Amino acid sequence: MKKFIVLMSHDMSELQKNDAYKNLEVDEIIEAPKKIKTIWANINPTSELDIDRLNDVILWIKGISQKQDYILVQGEFGATFYIVDYCFKNNLVPVYATSVRRVEETRNGNEVLTNRIFVHEGYRKYISYKK
Repeated sequence: MKKFIVLMSHDMSELQKNDAYKNLEVDEIIEAPKKIKTIWANINPTSELDIDRLNDVILWIKGISQKQDYILVQGEFGATFYIVDYCFKNNLVPVYATSVRRVEETRNGNEVLTNRIFVHEGYRKYISYKK
C-alpha cells in the first residue's frame, strides 16, 4: 500500500488529493497532525534552523512511512531541504506541487490592484544533483 504523506502548513485542496490518487496511484493520503503542522508553520526566520524541532517532524515521518512512499514537502527553504535530504537517504520519494499562476490586475484611479491566483497543476519529484 503506497502512502502520500503531506508536510505543508495548510490543508490540501480536493484537486490536489484527487491528483495524488489518480496520477501517483497512492492508496492513502496522510496529512500532518496539528502538532507537526504547528512546527512546520513556525520555523523561526531569525535564528539557526532548529534541528531538534525538525527531528520531531522526522520522527513523525519515520513512524508512518515505508520505503517508496511519497511525501509532499513544501515550506521554509532550509527546513524543506533538511526533510527532502532525509527522504532521499531513507528511500522515500519527496515531491512538491506545481501550479499555474494567473495574475489579474484592476485599476482603481491611480492604484493598481493585483490578484494572484494559483491553480494546482501536478506533482514533481525532487531530484538530487548527480555529478
